[in-house]
Amino acid sequence: MDFESACNFMEQLASTTSKLEKIQITKNMLRNARNDEELKAIILLLQGRQYPDYINKETGVSTNLLIKAMVKAYGYDEKHIEEKWKKTGDLGLVSEELAKTKKQRMLLTQKLDLIYVLQTLQKLSELEGEGSIDKKISLIAGLLINAKSLEAKYITRWILGDLRIGVAEGIIRESIVAAFFVQVFWQELFNSSLSSDNLLNLALKYWKGLKLIVGKEVILSNPHINLIKRIAGDVRIIKEEEIKKFSSFHYTSLDADILIVSSNDLGNYLREYLSKLVETAYSLINDMPEIAVIAKNKGEEGLKDVKPIIFRPIRVMLAQRVSSIEEAFKLLGKVVAWEYKFDGFRTQIHKKGNDVRIFTRRLEDVTKQFPDVVQAVRECVKCNECIIEGETIGYDRETGKWLPFQKISRRIKRKYDIEEMVKKIPVMTFLFDIVYLEGDKKIDFKFKERRRLLESIVDEKDKKMMLAKQLITSDVEEAKKFYKEALDLGNEGVMAKNLEAAYEPGLRVGHMLKIKPTLENLDLTIVAAEWGEGKRSGVFSSFELACLDKDTGEFLTIGKLGTGIKEKVEAGGITFEELTEMLKPYIIREEGKKVYVKPSIVVEVAYEEIQKSPTYTSGFALRFPRLIRVRDDKSVDEIDDIERISRIYALQRCRLKQQDIM
Repeated sequence: MDFESACNFMEQLASTTSKLEKIQITKNMLRNARNDEELKAIILLLQGRQYPDYINKETGVSTNLLIKAMVKAYGYDEKHIEEKWKKTGDLGLVSEELAKTKKQRMLLTQKLDLIYVLQTLQKLSELEGEGSIDKKISLIAGLLINAKSLEAKYITRWILGDLRIGVAEGIIRESIVAAFFVQVFWQELFNSSLSSDNLLNLALKYWKGLKLIVGKEVILSNPHINLIKRIAGDVRIIKEEEIKKFSSFHYTSLDADILIVSSNDLGNYLREYLSKLVETAYSLINDMPEIAVIAKNKGEEGLKDVKPIIFRPIRVMLAQRVSSIEEAFKLLGKVVAWEYKFDGFRTQIHKKGNDVRIFTRRLEDVTKQFPDVVQAVRECVKCNECIIEGETIGYDRETGKWLPFQKISRRIKRKYDIEEMVKKIPVMTFLFDIVYLEGDKKIDFKFKERRRLLESIVDEKDKKMMLAKQLITSDVEEAKKFYKEALDLGNEGVMAKNLEAAYEPGLRVGHMLKIKPTLENLDLTIVAAEWGEGKRSGVFSSFELACLDKDTGEFLTIGKLGTGIKEKVEAGGITFEELTEMLKPYIIREEGKKVYVKPSIVVEVAYEEIQKSPTYTSGFALRFPRLIRVRDDKSVDEIDDIERISRIYALQRCRLKQQDIM
């Protein structure tokens, strides 16, 4: 695919806010790929990345460096480009405009190909050392010189990882389903104009083992019944009221070879089923380009066969929040497994022989920072190959008391003097799950079975590596006592788990719940800040917060934060100066005192109330927001979304009405 065609697709995506239209456009783009490598390049472009998620590489190109490349490509000085940037807030638009009027012309230009552009951008991340800055500028300038105006816009945005097309992971996932799993079979099957032979050919072509057929309720002509029998054997008719018993659809849940439902229902069920297959496979290997190729070439069975790859982190299963022990029992059933919710960092451990690597929930490799955890794994985990999960917490060597996350976060960030930090902040790891063992994925095993597997390979050692303490009970009062015990030890709360549930990577599931006293704290990201005055001169003094729209990938503003941040280091917590330094590398543009930053830093925020507000793009505003901590363990795609904000607002309104009645 030539890059101009790819950019035309980008423009179509940017021009619509309709999710269905975006899926249709993206589907067409994927189907236009000439080969597997081009398909991978298209997915990376849509993601605004140069490498799959599991490869932790960046271009190392700041806006300042990009502007220097634009100077070289277009012949305008930096001041001219910066002025245009301040007006538009988008270097992509500036590139597009300057490409039309560039002072420097070449007699011969090279037509850009998508794969060529991707490979050139990948070279940026490989350049290091003396002279690398000049080489990066030359590479970018070379692309911009050969680019047409629209191509220049998207080259610039791709480098910055900010495509502005409103396509997030969900739309890419749905588009893969639409592109490579034909969903018109059930419509064509009952088209009376088709002959029996054509119907049979369609069935054999599109069946893919799903064992699903559509009909108008239960009315099928005999020829169609006979045709179905030729394809899949006996037919059992499932009525619509029976279907409604199942909260999420999976054909193996039903005692039927064939499910006959209305065409609308089937379309929804198929999309849900296939989309979940794509999501699960992606969460296991963190490579959406590869998942697209598997879906295209190997279909449903290929996606089912995807399993974790040792030393490539998986996207972990996440818990939903509930407000009470009683609510957890109501959702999970009579007998529930309870565990402490530790105030540490989610630890994903990969082991193969004597080689061990440690990853955070953000997929960061922190093996070097935690040599003590590596050693504990070698001593305590008795298997050749596994992927196990736990929580690593710090403790005070003198008192033995567990330390809050802020302490251990210093070890996560530390790149040097590791041995000193090991002595200063010792840690221990509590294990609670296993997803892979000796070549086989275990995500389909029930939680109680996974726990038994984990117990069979772990030799516990105090203050090094232990199994998470677990209480299995049907007694509410016993669970409440366990909750209080967890809080008294300095934990955040408790986890409640369904003993019969499978492991669903990458999802926030309803069969694993968390209960904390501070239920409604929000994890948000900073998208803008303002320079302070007086004693805060030279640092940011207020910070604009945003939540996530998971459909579009957009960040929606929800309020400004200025409290909970410290003036001095001695006061504990994070200071204005420290937060300013964290944000500086992500500055996109400045408008007077206001600075816009790329969403990168996640903060946990407490507040008094959520209010409706036209001031912010979310439609809501936080009343008296207060910083609790910076969440180094979370990425921006894990922050709270607009749906959760809306739910909390609705619950809040219910409480207020109840208070008025009382």
